[in-house]
Amino acid sequence: MKADYKNWMPKGMVASFIGGTAGALAIVPAAKLLMPEGPAKTVVTAVSAAAVCACGGASVWSYLMYRAFDYNGTRQMSKQIIEGIAEYVDLPEGGTCLDVGCGSGALAIAIAKRNPKAEVIGIDRWGKEYASFNKPLCENNAKAEGVENVSFRQGDATHLDFADETFDAVASNYVYHNIPSKDRQAILLETLRTLKKGGTFAIHDIFSEAKYGDMQSFIKKLKEMGYEKVDLIDTTNGKWIMKSEAGWMGLSGSALLTGTK
Repeated sequence: MKADYKNWMPKGMVASFIGGTAGALAIVPAAKLLMPEGPAKTVVTAVSAAAVCACGGASVWSYLMYRAFDYNGTRQMSKQIIEGIAEYVDLPEGGTCLDVGCGSGALAIAIAKRNPKAEVIGIDRWGKEYASFNKPLCENNAKAEGVENVSFRQGDATHLDFADETFDAVASNYVYHNIPSKDRQAILLETLRTLKKGGTFAIHDIFSEAKYGDMQSFIKKLKEMGYEKVDLIDTTNGKWIMKSEAGWMGLSGSALLTGTK
């Protein structure tokens, strides 16, 4: 049995772009052959040609994304990111960690493997956007990896079902920017609320100003609240992602927020 962490670029999305391209390609010659000359034919042909270009570009982009994120491929970007985040989580014996937005279980399992004497809980709402990610998949992946100190449950990142100061560490990867919100800093605070005094956090996301606002002010706020060693580490400088990749992949602003409460 082998773990299947899926792909951050779903196959279905790649297939839909390719299908859209094929459909648009079919309309262009059909319009030329079947429609009478006139404004309507011109419009249909022009719109179909534009759709071919748009869907074709999206197909190429999504396919390249799929290849980059493939756990079994050459680049294995997602695997490098997951293992890189896990290196920042060092749990005490008997300690606990929360992985917010665990998806296929990759990060929670990686942390559990590095901390065999601690417990890791992964939560996710497993929405329809990533229909192939679910709790049974996470549990099967943990079993495939031979990891028993990890569990998974349904959860909402905006309203965590845990008391204040529950965990020795909290972690997350590329989750919060996907949540529709005018205040993603508030979602970060909701996660950090569950962290024990002295606990550590490692949160990787696209921390651009457009998505999060002024993160330097947020870091200052955390320090004023008593947090220690708060850092925002750029991960697009070759740490896990190359600058050139970040641009075309839409990952500019990716960084790792780390620190101690």
